[in-house]
Formats: sequence, C-alpha cells, structure tokens
Amino acid sequence: MPVSGPSALARLAERCGIRLDYHDIWGSVHRVSDATCRGLLASMGEAAGSEEEAAASLERLDAAEWLRVTPPVLVVREPLAAVTVPLAVPVARLATPLTWTLGLEDGTKHAGTVAPDALPVTQRGHADGEEIVRLAWQLPLVPPQGYHVLHVHPGENDADAGFRTTVIVAPAACFPLGASGGPPRVWGPAVQLYAVRSRRSWGIGDFTDLAAVVDLCVARGAALVGVSPLHALFPGEPRHASPYSASSRAFWNPLHLDVEATPEFAECTAVQADVASEGFRARLAAVRAADEIDYAAVAALKQPVLEALYRHFRERQLTSGAERAAAFDRFRVERGPALRRYAVFEALAEHFRSQDPPVRSWPEWPDAYQDPEGPAVTAFAASRRNRVEFYEWLQWQCGLQLGAAARRARERGATVGLYLDVAVSVDQAGFDAWAGRGLFARGASLGAPPDDFNLDGQDWGLSPMVPGRLRDTAYAPVIEALRANMRHAGAVRLDHVMALQRTFWIPAGGSARDGAYVQYPFADLLGVLALESRRNACAVVGEDLGTVPDEVRAELAALGVLSYRLFYFSRDADGAFLPPSAYPAQALVAVTTHDLPTLPGWWLGRDLAVRAALQLFPDEARRHRQEAARPDDRARALAALTGEGLAPAGVDPSTADGVPPELVVAIYRFLARCPAQVLTVQLEDVLGQVDQVNVPGTVEQYPNWRRRLPADLETLETDPRLEGVIAGVRRERPTPTP
Repeated sequence: MPVSGPSALARLAERCGIRLDYHDIWGSVHRVSDATCRGLLASMGEAAGSEEEAAASLERLDAAEWLRVTPPVLVVREPLAAVTVPLAVPVARLATPLTWTLGLEDGTKHAGTVAPDALPVTQRGHADGEEIVRLAWQLPLVPPQGYHVLHVHPGENDADAGFRTTVIVAPAACFPLGASGGPPRVWGPAVQLYAVRSRRSWGIGDFTDLAAVVDLCVARGAALVGVSPLHALFPGEPRHASPYSASSRAFWNPLHLDVEATPEFAECTAVQADVASEGFRARLAAVRAADEIDYAAVAALKQPVLEALYRHFRERQLTSGAERAAAFDRFRVERGPALRRYAVFEALAEHFRSQDPPVRSWPEWPDAYQDPEGPAVTAFAASRRNRVEFYEWLQWQCGLQLGAAARRARERGATVGLYLDVAVSVDQAGFDAWAGRGLFARGASLGAPPDDFNLDGQDWGLSPMVPGRLRDTAYAPVIEALRANMRHAGAVRLDHVMALQRTFWIPAGGSARDGAYVQYPFADLLGVLALESRRNACAVVGEDLGTVPDEVRAELAALGVLSYRLFYFSRDADGAFLPPSAYPAQALVAVTTHDLPTLPGWWLGRDLAVRAALQLFPDEARRHRQEAARPDDRARALAALTGEGLAPAGVDPSTADGVPPELVVAIYRFLARCPAQVLTVQLEDVLGQVDQVNVPGTVEQYPNWRRRLPADLETLETDPRLEGVIAGVRRERPTPTP
C-alpha cells in the first residue's frame, strides 16, 4: 500500500530525503510503498518498522539538528554581500556571548564574539527538554573562494569544545569550456581505454595507448580525447571489469599501466630478461591476439612484473635517497592520508583473499578490520609496510603516466585536453565504501526506473551515499573524487549528473520497479562542483539522459555545465529527428554511449536481437513493437539527413543488409553541423562495430566491458574509415591543425 497522509513513516521518509512519488519517462506517476520506505530507511540506519519506531527516529534526528549550534557545512555562492550563519541557541543561554574563530584556507585567522540576544530569530524548536531558537548571524567578513573552518564555542578560549563548520565559498559558475582559447565548436574521439588495442600493449589499452590516441587525433584537429572511467577497480578480482562499478573514484586502475614505460623497467635487466623469455612472449602474444579482454590473464602478466619493478625501486631508489625517492615522497604528501588508507585497504584485501577459504569482500572481514581507524588495521599496516608501499607506488606510476598523456595533449595543441568520465558512485565491496563505512547505505543500491531501452529498469549494484551523512562530512568524498579526476583533465563528464539532486534507490531484495528517488543537497553540491571546476580549470559535462527534472537542467545550465545530447533521443513529439539547428549550444553531442547500441548495431537492429536472445524484453508485445519501429527509425534518420543534403545515395531504410561508411560519415556530419560546443566521435561507430560495449541488466550473459576495438592503433593511422569521418566532421567545424 502507498504511504498516505502525514504518518510518522511518511514524515521520516521525507525528512531523510525519500520522495513519496515520482514521474517516469512516460509521464506516469508512481507512488512509493510503505515497504520500500521502510527498506530504504533501514539501509540508512533509521528504524521504522512501526509508526512508533518511525516517530522515535524522527524525534532523534530533529533533536540532533537542534543541538548543533552551527551546521556541519555551509556552502555559499558568489557574488556575496554577506555570509549568514544559522546559530541554534537554547533560550536560557541567549544572554551568554559566543566566541568564534574563522580559519581561512590561506592560514589567516579571524576571531571575535557574538551576542545571541542581538540576533533575529528565524525558527523555534525543542530538544532535550529545552526551547531552542535558530538565529541568523552575519559573519563580519566575506571570505574569499575556498574552504574555510569556522568554530563557534561557548567560552573565550575553548575552541576545541566548539562546533565546527566548513564554510565553502564557491564561484557562480564552472570553468567555461572555451576559456583556454580555440574555436567555439570542437570535437574529439571517445574511447573505452581498455578496448584500445595496439601491437605493443599487454592485452588491454594502457596510458601509452591513450597518448597514442592523442597523437593520432589531435594531429587531425581534435580538441579533446574522451576516455571511459579510469577509476580503481579490484586488483584481486580482475574479472570485475566495469569501469562504472569502481572500488574508488579517487584512485586509478593499475591495469592501465604501461609496464615497459616505467623508469624501473629501463633500469632492471632481470625483469627485461623475464619479459623477453619465450614463455612470457607466448602468453603476451595470446592476450594481444584475443578479441575479448582476458582480464585475469592480463593481471597475471602485469602484477608479478610490477612487483619486481617496485622491489627494484625500493632497493635502488628509496634506500639511496635518490631524486625519484623524493618525488615519490612528494606524491604521498600531496595525496595525504587517503592514499595510505587506500593502500592499506588493498593490502588487507589481498591478505584476506589469500585465506582458505578466500574472503573477497570487506563486509565479510572480521569486525576488527572493518574500522579503518581501528587498532587492528593500524597494526596490520605496520606489519605489512612494504606491501602497503607497493600499492602507493602503483598509484604514483598511474598518476605519472596519466599526467604524461595529459601534457602530451596540451603540447600537441588540444584546447581542451583529456575529457575524463566520473562514475556516479562506487561498488559496495570497494575501498570508498570501506573508508566511508558510515556514509554509505547498507542494503540498498542505485539504479534507474524503467525506460524505452531498459524496460525493467536498472539495478547498478552501486552503493548510495546517505544524504545527511554526506552533509556531515562537508562533502569531502565528493570533493576528493572531483579533485582527483579533474587534476589531469580539461573536462570531465559526470555520469548520471542528476545524482547531484537525486538518485534512484532500490531496496535489497527488490527490483527497479520497487525503487524510489532520494534527494540530495543540490545547491550545496553545485557550489562544490563549481569551486573544484574553477580551481582545476576543468569544464564539466553532465550526462542528463533519462528522467531529468526541469529544475535540474535549468540549474546546471546556469552553472555552465554542458548538457549531454544523443542523436538517438533528439526527436520531436512525432518521433522525427531534430535538425542540427534545434540542438542547444551549451551541450556535448554524440551518437551513442556505452550503455546503448553502436551506430552500426542500431542501424542493423543488433541491439534488439541481443535483448531478445537474453530475454530482456518484459513481454513479446513490446519486443514486436520495437522491432517493427526500427525500420521507421531508419527512415526518419534518412529523412533528417536528406533535409540537410547529407543523405548518401542507395541506402534503403526498409532493409538493413549493411552499414556503408558513407552513412556513418553523414550522421557525424549531421551532428557536427549543430551549434553544440562539443562533438564526440565513438571509435566503435567509425570501425563498424555492431555489438555494444555494455548491455544493462546483464552480468555474465553478455561480454560487457570485454570487447576490444576491431583495429589496432597502428592500422588506424591510415584507416580510410577514420579519415572519412574526421574529414566530414572538420568540414562542418573546421579546426586548425596543430
């Protein structure tokens, strides 16, 4: 039964951010059930099994809010005339002055006192038997952009007993894409880095391959190179391959390391000899020749060699205090305690996987090791010092090689540079969930309600952050993830950008049809995004596909975030494809994305055949409707091309015997003609790949994240298909060759 009326359950659900209804992509209203509310509240740690429990939980949350003198975080956006801080003070203590200190980010400190009884009252409440009022206090100064710390405390010299508020002063908008110069409309390739193949890499695309893509495309006029998420996954579980289901969004996946590009490889003759051995070369040839990535085989090749190279580094560099040792120390200082904690987690995960039977997920570890700050974890880190250091060294190598690719892009003249993808959240079994154990919900996962391409909805298996607890951290995990990904990027794509305002939670044991939306502090997160974007000179693209509230698009547009528009979905009410002139300027346009069919696959109806074979249609009637509609969609696409004088001759939309390269060129010219600031070119489309990268709703039934591009980088240098698409794109949006 749906939640109705002002019940304690309904009030608690709304207090915790759970929306009690939502509109789906077809405009229908869905009411959220009592069972869903209770399940999601339980995942947040809120008891709501009965009305009495819900009322008690609500009372406790309200009391905690009233008993804080200041909020944990205050985000304000420029331009600012003043900064108003809410103060919660018991009526009985209104005559007692409060002492405050404000530490600015640059080290400057300000201090003073404030008289509560001189401030205006904005709200009244009760907690612990006391009447409390909320007051509006204006700081006597306006801090500059940045992260500052405010303490408000009852005595004159009692800062440690005070209430700490992180004051975040953010700019009005994100870093604009065109701020670094160059033409107003740019383009670049979009690649799944793992899928890139070359004759020198070890069975998976690596950072040197990324630099080669930069060389290949920037020399032909590309302003950016887009890359799938490079987030840290699970070294001990290499088959866990989805780059959108990360262990951590703040660290990198070492499988993308080019082992032979490390300085240690050039120095270590013993490792060179091992790699040159007949047995190793045979294994290497096998992973290079495969059309699907064998992640376990790749890891088995790379991990032992990287371990040997680390030992060489430790023996030759760290013990001698050489310059590279100093550079490693600087990296560790720069990344701070988070890096060490991540490395400790990886060493712990490795240790527990080695047990008999193996323990593969941190929630299954002994309780003593589930607390990152606990004595057991501290003792383990001290006893495994070198192993912890090895995982720090891997991250250093990743940062060096990714940074080199980013510099290569700038040096070659790319006006944007690398365009990196940031996943919406993390896997429940990963580092971020362990390090922020109290932050993430237990017993719920993120997903999406049903839509045209995923008729049963989606359960991504990702762990949602509890909104109130995220606020208690002053948004530190979000800041860390943004900062890490923006460090080497000229632009980032935020996957499912609506998560800044709301995410779709699915209770444990339920399906996407049982889910509900949970609200987040949207205005605060927009401020954090703008501040990190400006600080890192990094533009932002928001993937806003699916069900997006109008206010979200409006706020993102005002912030300077580029919308994400796909050819497949850009249609009018009658289903006709929009002409190029109808696309917005503040947008990135593309034909498709990783969760949708490639252009050749869409034209041929391969996606429909795969979904039918995998039984992903909820019923046969819907399957037949979509299959019958695809010829009409092809006809509409050709009509749109004809309207622009771009339709290739001899293409019959009623049949799909093949996909001529001229059709691919025409559709990319069509998109290149629109006013959108950015166009990305999917290499799978260019090379005629018919199978999509990932089929949502599948795990083992389909080779998700394992397909390699059908041509290597060396061949692409002279591939007429790539030259044809690039020539067509540059004809519509000419860019100077560096």
